[in-house]
Amino acid sequence: MLNNYSLANPVLLDAVAQIRPFISNAQMVVMGNGCRTPESEFFIDKFKSVAELIKSMPVTYEQDGKGLDAMVYLHYFKNGSDWYITEKDMYGGVLQAFGYTVLNGDVEMAELGYISIKELVSFGVELDLHFEPCTLGEIKKKLGN
Repeated sequence: MLNNYSLANPVLLDAVAQIRPFISNAQMVVMGNGCRTPESEFFIDKFKSVAELIKSMPVTYEQDGKGLDAMVYLHYFKNGSDWYITEKDMYGGVLQAFGYTVLNGDVEMAELGYISIKELVSFGVELDLHFEPCTLGEIKKKLGN
């Protein structure tokens, strides 16, 4: 999945291991294959930057009470639905993260709650590699909610 340079790079291998639970198999294959193309530096840098972001994310309850000032770290999307993750599982994993969910573009019914990232990636939901962390208030304003 990764080129020879990548396999010899322990920092990259650590990054891949860090983000593996947070992305679908299909997205992992695409990113891994991207490491063997002329755009390999983009994909290698993306593995590293997303891994650092995930490591720095607060765990469940660390943003409790921040309301619209809570930071959103990850964005997932599929078929007009979006999941904005503010906290990873309290054990650093993917079983019970917390965030804001907008299903089928329906911002009136959007809600905050627990989200299983493991379940999202098992359904092929994609991690937005171009998402920049921002506050929940900024997300809601952008969505007109």
